[in-house]
Amino acid sequence: MSTLPAGVMREAVIDVEAIADNVRHLRRLTGVEVIAVVKADGYGHGAARSAAAALAGGATRIGVADVAEALALRRAGIDAPILAWLHAPGASFGEAVERGIELGISNLDQLNAAAAAGSGERPAVLHLKLETGLGRNGASPADYAALFAEAARWERLGRVRVIGIFSHLSNASAEDDLAALARFEDAVAAASAAGLTPRLRHIAATHAALALPQTRLNCVRIGIGIYGLSPFDDRSSADLGLRPAMTLRAAVAAVRRVRAGQGVSYGYDYRTDGDTTLALVPLGYADGVPRQASGAGPVRIAGERHRVAGRIAMDQFVVDVGDADVHVGDEVVLFGDPTLGVPSATDWAIAAGTINYEIVTRIGARVPRHQLER
Repeated sequence: MSTLPAGVMREAVIDVEAIADNVRHLRRLTGVEVIAVVKADGYGHGAARSAAAALAGGATRIGVADVAEALALRRAGIDAPILAWLHAPGASFGEAVERGIELGISNLDQLNAAAAAGSGERPAVLHLKLETGLGRNGASPADYAALFAEAARWERLGRVRVIGIFSHLSNASAEDDLAALARFEDAVAAASAAGLTPRLRHIAATHAALALPQTRLNCVRIGIGIYGLSPFDDRSSADLGLRPAMTLRAAVAAVRRVRAGQGVSYGYDYRTDGDTTLALVPLGYADGVPRQASGAGPVRIAGERHRVAGRIAMDQFVVDVGDADVHVGDEVVLFGDPTLGVPSATDWAIAAGTINYEIVTRIGARVPRHQLER
């Protein structure tokens, strides 16, 4: 990947083999079923290609946020089980049930809507979502008994089939997460007492699946890990045996030799210290490059590391490359696999004061995704 194709000035290169390999590694490590999460267009990598690669790597299910994402995967030819768990108030689930989408259910209204969409010939397939301390989505503990009883009633009538029960952890501390796990296990026992027999129990995402083996149960939901990024501040992708799947790069659009004191980009937050060369990179915050990384975001050009000079604009930013031999058309790598000597998404996250999840997910639609060909 030393030069971009002719006429291409920016692209995200997606290594689907890395996604498949990451899933294989995580499945071996956890020893349980893997739900590969490809919400938000596969964390920016492309939902369909990410789902296909994850399934090739041994994932048994695909996870998305909402039904629209699940149906888009069906239209793209993904026929594996897909779970969607975030629903609009008053949503109906007819098409989801018809297309075999599994539904995460967080309250009685959603349960009844799912039952209305199900039938004896095609029951709605459900995972009950429980709130165990994160304070977000899921049935509240005070509502567990009613939800379990009603789910069991609908199951006896053949309108639904409860195959899973799940929650989510805070990653605040091991103590907090283990306390949430204990609450979850108590709830699973209550569901069983109500007559439910969900086969799948899942509470761990990538962070807990790697850090707290107790939380793996018999299934884990892996999001950021399948894309080869670390959820930890103190452990890199390589430390975890993962390989980043996205490389964001561009072609130098212009090169300019300037004198000392030259102001660069809006506001002249950066002025050159001496005679130097400025390289223009055609990526900006409209493409998802965080403006908060102005003056700090790292890049590699012609084998050398440099940093953004001045403010990142909507469509472009400037790099002061000093006396380096840089030309129009040279490859600029913003991030990729750091074992190859390029900056990482985590480097950009640090520069922007955010997390690597956001860096890859925010890359916009104006950036073409090209699948790496080996």
